[in-house]
Amino acid sequence: MCIKYGVGKFVFSSSATVYGDQPSLLKEDMELKKTTNPYGETKAMSERILTDAVHANSNFVVSLLRYFNPAGAHESGLIGEDPNGIPNNLMPYVTKVAKGILPKLSVFGNDYDTVDGTGIRDYIHVVDLAKGHVNAIEKIQQGINVYNLGTGRGTSVLELVHAFTRVNEVDVPYEIVARRQGDIATCFADSSKAEEELGWKTELTIDDMVRDAWKFEKNTK
Repeated sequence: MCIKYGVGKFVFSSSATVYGDQPSLLKEDMELKKTTNPYGETKAMSERILTDAVHANSNFVVSLLRYFNPAGAHESGLIGEDPNGIPNNLMPYVTKVAKGILPKLSVFGNDYDTVDGTGIRDYIHVVDLAKGHVNAIEKIQQGINVYNLGTGRGTSVLELVHAFTRVNEVDVPYEIVARRQGDIATCFADSSKAEEELGWKTELTIDDMVRDAWKFEKNTK
């Protein structure tokens, strides 16, 4: 449809899950391994389709943005993530437990080879992520372009929970449960390419993420 109607530029929301289970620091030029879950496979398939479309149409330009772990909310507390039921993402799970909507947080595994045994991810504030899209649109280049959007720093599940408690002065009851199939131990980004080519890098911290997420949660009914 883009080719048919003359939409020549396309920015795609991809994911770090396309890398599969690889060494923890992920770079765009790494060979993609077998994905570990269906979500990652849908992103990998979409990347392949868009890459083929670029190769077949010289006037079609694509940037693939591989998100790491978006978290937080707008600092106004008016825009954020409010999933139904038990959230799939860690931050809204934490905020709903803190608010008393859910009784406790399930931490999936504490026997990984990490600082405290819980999984490590690269959490990126949603506002930084949004700014990455603006830069990708404004500085889109010919061909197929791939960028990691992350902080380059890993934070464990329990480190994030403890940061939430410290910053917001709210307890988050949790229990350790079995690992989830498809989860990997450690994953964080090398985002130097996005900094060099798009002039983008993250500015907000884990403390900002937990503060803004809690502010949004308190504003929801």
